[in-house]
Formats: sequence, structure tokens, C-alpha cells
Amino acid sequence: MPPAVLELDQDWAFAYALSAPRSEFMCLDEALRAGVSFQAAQVPGNLELDLQRNDMLPDVFQGRNIALLRELEQAHVWYVCRFKALAVPGHIARLVFEGIDCCATIILNGEILGKTDNMLVEHVFDVTARLKGHNELLIHIHPALLAAKQYDYPPNVGAFVTSYDALHVRKAPHMYGWDIMPRALSAGLWRPVSLRFTPIERIETVYLETAHLEADRQRADLLLKYRVRTQGTVHDLYELKIEGSCGDSSFLETIQLFSDAGRQGFPVAEPKLWWPNGYGSADLYKVRVSLVKNDLVLDSREFDLGIRTVRLERTSVTDAAGSGAFCFHVNGERVFAKGSNWVPLDAFHSRDAGRTEAVLDLAVAAHCNMLRCWGGNVYESDRFFELCDARGLMVWQDFAMACAVYPQDESFQGRIADEALKVVRRLRQHASLVLWAGDNECDAAHQWFGQGDPNQNVLTRRVLPEVLRQEDPGRPYLPSSPYMDEKGYAAGEAYLPENHLWGPRGYYKADYYQSALCHFASEIGYHGCPDPESIRQFISPDYVWPYTNNPEWNLHSTAPVPGIPVFGPENGRVELMASQVRALFGTVPDTLEDFAFASQATQGEAMKTFIEMFRGGKWRRTGIIWWNLMDGWPQFSDAVVDYYFRKKLAYHFITRAQQHVAVMIQEPAGGKQWVVAANDTLNDLPLHYTVTDIESGLAVADGEATALANQTTPLVEIPHDASAQCFYLITWSSDEIKGVNHYLAGAAPFDLEQYRAWTTKAGVLA
Repeated sequence: MPPAVLELDQDWAFAYALSAPRSEFMCLDEALRAGVSFQAAQVPGNLELDLQRNDMLPDVFQGRNIALLRELEQAHVWYVCRFKALAVPGHIARLVFEGIDCCATIILNGEILGKTDNMLVEHVFDVTARLKGHNELLIHIHPALLAAKQYDYPPNVGAFVTSYDALHVRKAPHMYGWDIMPRALSAGLWRPVSLRFTPIERIETVYLETAHLEADRQRADLLLKYRVRTQGTVHDLYELKIEGSCGDSSFLETIQLFSDAGRQGFPVAEPKLWWPNGYGSADLYKVRVSLVKNDLVLDSREFDLGIRTVRLERTSVTDAAGSGAFCFHVNGERVFAKGSNWVPLDAFHSRDAGRTEAVLDLAVAAHCNMLRCWGGNVYESDRFFELCDARGLMVWQDFAMACAVYPQDESFQGRIADEALKVVRRLRQHASLVLWAGDNECDAAHQWFGQGDPNQNVLTRRVLPEVLRQEDPGRPYLPSSPYMDEKGYAAGEAYLPENHLWGPRGYYKADYYQSALCHFASEIGYHGCPDPESIRQFISPDYVWPYTNNPEWNLHSTAPVPGIPVFGPENGRVELMASQVRALFGTVPDTLEDFAFASQATQGEAMKTFIEMFRGGKWRRTGIIWWNLMDGWPQFSDAVVDYYFRKKLAYHFITRAQQHVAVMIQEPAGGKQWVVAANDTLNDLPLHYTVTDIESGLAVADGEATALANQTTPLVEIPHDASAQCFYLITWSSDEIKGVNHYLAGAAPFDLEQYRAWTTKAGVLA
């Protein structure tokens, strides 16, 4: 008997042509006779990477080479492999494509299995009767750009100028060009391809959820929902056996099946609970669900279960008095969310898998407890969610729509519903998943593109809620981010309890940030230049410096299509980076090394200020999801770790500001300035703290205090002189922890060399 899964990850070849063949090739030999030349390919992979490996394309991340990909946007691409496999008695053989990019015809042994038009979800074909021992699999990927031409674009849709072709085609929106990603439409088998054998009598779906948790957390009620396939008679005894264990806690439940679908609840006494990072242990039960027929195990599923409850407390609007709410509750406790927007790990998504764990390690090391999976991206892998489960990282998951007004016709509604069904069923078992969101900024896009009230959007107000009502009703849902219901739309964006704080992107202590009304910032960021070493890896030698009038810096910042201003002037983000440096230091350095340091320092000070503003205002403020942790290609951006994994200063500053127990200095208010302790754990913590003026070496505060559990506790008021500039080093310690932070006091501009001397003396540059 063959293995249950045959991975088809070897012996692939690819070919491409810039025009369509006269008729569909039904096998490799037909393509060869037509003069199509095949080269070695990798699967999972992408067309551009195969071209690079075969010396048919230069490294597209270097210089302006990314612009060469425009020539490939109308390419037809073929992937082919041969493999040995026969049907197995009593089993179904399924050919599974975890990710095809995007519009493809699938041909097995000269027969068309079907077509695909969505890169974001798995595609499965029953091939039980089609396996011949020696098999040939041929995939013809048609140009997504041409697929977009078949659709209508009525006046009630809207998108950025380079993204109209993305409205109907279900590819990751960023691939059409974004202010954080290049235009790279790509094609390929970007996730694994496999042949899977499953018993005819089998488990189709199981979903085990926490239905209820007692207030004292001494008992949880679990609910199993199942769908199986059986073929026996009334004389056969079918059972589902559910086993789970986590340390010294375990459960065992057996369900006698009357039909092929049902639900069964059962209690777990003294459960070990899943908690977000910092709030407790992210305990997971190892669960096995087995389908048993007359004492014989036919099929089984294994997965991790985190026993936890989650609730989103939310109001339509808020005000200056903080009368609104946007707060996550896990296991009955309020959780202050701090973390990053999770954006594409790579412009070519076949490389995501090789980067996922390392980037999640960065998030945990920076004391994040939440990641927001942004709607311009793909849906992340099972491995991503398994790692988030294990690390206590809450996941806010957008559906893959962003910054546009999408089609509302019935056909597109059906495609979105089908996509959502597949995504929800794949991801709903994960404890880390705490929120579904309908899209990124599509409510706001209704205003950008003159479409008025976003509550007319049937995709997020009717289609997605209906899928979730059927498949995952117990998890919170937010129709958009930021979300404007009828009351929020009438009040205006400034009064939303959850918002994206971009604004003019001026000085980071400007009134725009300080007076923002929102309780929860799900996007906020500040630009920072990569290290010179990184810049020299992706910018041609002649364009490394200066930044002005520099087409390569422009292309790697905000101009995904040279010559077409999508997000403002082509040099807009480069000049923004310079203006932010000028706001803090009064001038822009004239060498690359000094510019990079000044920009990183500016970004670092801005990001820690944003975080400390929100943490200092706990519970008036309830969370900050900053933009963003990691670059998906080499660029000048808001990311705090560049594509090559070099950390900017902001990463270190954020890591200190986000410690689960952190002492920080609040911005002056009413002539006073307070030192506070932000405690994002469920335990009171006695500690000793010291605030030292790094220039004089004198302590301006020194004392003992208790950082109260899940609170921000005022510790001491320190002198505030609005006319003075100084640099404070903050340290604290207890029997359990030691911590360090800093605070830059006074009004800008600061002298860059003085700042460098202060930070060097304080030891906060690494």
C-alpha cells in the first residue's frame, strides 16, 4: 500500500510563451512537437524564480530589474511532472494543489480534470479512476492579466490605477503593486502538490471548540462537530473516539454514531488553558479523533486544541471621554494587544515557508501577543498558525481584500463565499485565531472612490457573515478594518474605536497622534532606512547615494510601476523619510551612513512613543498593532526588520517598550510628567526602578513599587522642563525580571551627534 500522501515535489519542468498556443496541449509530447522548450523547475515555486535559476532572468530584487516582470504579465506557463501511482482498493485518490497561481487548466494523462481561478485556496481533484501507474500531470497557467479582461467593471467598483485588474481575479492584492510591495503578478505552483489517499469510509470534517468556560476556569465544555462518510449497514457499530492530553490533564469521549453528521458536547474538569503571550502559558492539548467501525479504526485526525474563549467588546463610536470600546477578552480577562501587521513575507510566495518560523521568532522576542494578517496578502499556511498556537500569538485574520470597492454581482459573491468556506474550515481549529475581519480598508475605500456608505457592501455585510454563521459562529467578526457601521459612518472616521493612524505622517509627537480618539490602533507606523549594508545588496553601486533624484530608491519605496504615480510622487516615501529625519534632528545628513542612522533613530523613537502612548493609557487604550515587522522584498519602508533579517534600531526599541512588564515615561501633560509601570501579566510584580539622566549620571527617580496585574501603574512624578533636552535611562528589576528602557526628553530638533553620544553611553543601540 502506498503512503497516505505522495508528495509531488520532484522532477518538474516548466516552459512559457508570450502568446497562447493555437489549441490546448494535452500532454508534454504535444507541447514539445509545437516547439515549446522546457527547463528544470522547482515545486513549490514561482515562474520568476525558475527563470532566475535557469539564467533566463537576472535577480529581480536588484536595482530596477523588478520592472522587467511587466514583459511576463501576458505569459502562458506550463508545469509538467511524471509520477508513479495506482489506485488503492477501498481508498479515494485526490490530487491536491495547496496553491496554484492562478488561472489554470489541470490535465492528467491527457484528460482535463478541471480549471482553477483562485491562488488563495486549495484545489482538490478526485483522480481515483484516472491513475494509470505511470502518470503525467500537465498544468497550463493562463495569464491573470488576460483573465481580468473578461469581466465587466461597472461604476460601482473602484481601485488604485494599477489594481483594477485585481478586482475580479483572486490573487493576493499586493501582487499588482503596493506601497510596500513591487508589482510582480507571477505564476506557478507556489504551495505543495500532493496525491492523497483517504479511505472511502472516512472522517470528512471535525471541529472541536470551547463552547463554555466557567467563571472560575475550573471546567470547560467542549463541542465536537463532525461529518463522516460511512457505507455500512444498521448492523455495524460506528463510533467516534476523541482523545486529548496536555501534561497531566486529559479527556476521553466516545460517540456512538447514528448518522454521518452530528455534534456532541462534553466537559473537561480543571482544564489547562491557552493564553496569549505574557498572560500565561499557551497550553495545547494533543487531540486524536478516530472513526471506528466494529472496533476497527478506519480513519483518524490529529490536531492541537487550545481551550480558551475569546470575545471582542466593541462599540460603534467613541469620543474624547473614552466612552467607547474595542477590547479583546480571552478566558474572561481583558487583553492589551500589542504586535505587528503581518504582511507578505516574500514577493514570491513559494519562499514564504522558508521564512515563516524565523519571522515569528522575531515577533515573540519583541514580546508581541497579536499579529494582524493583512488583507492584501495570501492566507498563511497551516504551519504559521501551528506556530502561533504554540507561541501564544493571537491572530487577527483579514479576508483577502484590500483598499478597493469590489464587485457586488452574484457571481463574485459566490466566489467569495466559496473562498471563505475553504479558508474558514482550514483555519478555525486554531486557538490563536481570535478574529475574522472582512477586509482591509475597504470601508474607507468607499469614500476614496466615491461610493458612499460602505454598509451597502454585500460581501462583508451579508456574504462573509453568512459563511461564518454556518461554519464558525463563535468567533468574533469585524466587517472591515477600520469598520464603519451605520452609526460610525454617520459620526465620521475620527470617532471610530478602532482605526488606522497614518494621517500626515509628520513629527511623531504631533497632535494628530496625541489626540487620536481611537481605543485600538490596528495600523500605525513610521519610515526607517535599512542598514547601508542592506542597501548595497539591492541598489546598484551608482545609485547607492544620494537619495535625491534616485530612481532605484524610488522604485524600492513607493513606486511599484515606474512612471505611474500610484501612491503620490515617485519619490514621495523617500522624501517622507528625509522629512521625518529633519523633524527630529533639524537637518538631513549628507552621507549614507549618517542618514541611515538618523532615519533608524527617528523611526525607533517614533515607534516606541506610539507604543508607550497606548500602553500608558491602558485601559482607555486597548491595543496597538504597528506597521510592520518584516519586509517582503528589499526596500525603504516602515518595517523594523529588513528583507535580509537585519534589525533596524526600531526593532530593539520596540522590544524594550513591549516587555510584558515595562517601566516608561509618559509624555508631559498639565506641566507634569509621570513614570509608569505597564504590566501585561496577570500577576502583581514588586520591583525596584531607577531613572537616570545619562548626561549627568544623576538619578531623577529611584524607588520601590508594585506593578499591578494587567494595569498601568503610576510610579512617580519627575521634573519637567519644557526648555531642556536630555536622555533618561530607565532600569527596573525584581526577583523574576530585569528590564531597561529609555526616554528622549525635550522639544525637537535634537543634535544628531549628541543623540548618538547619549544612546551609545546608555547602551541602547543594540
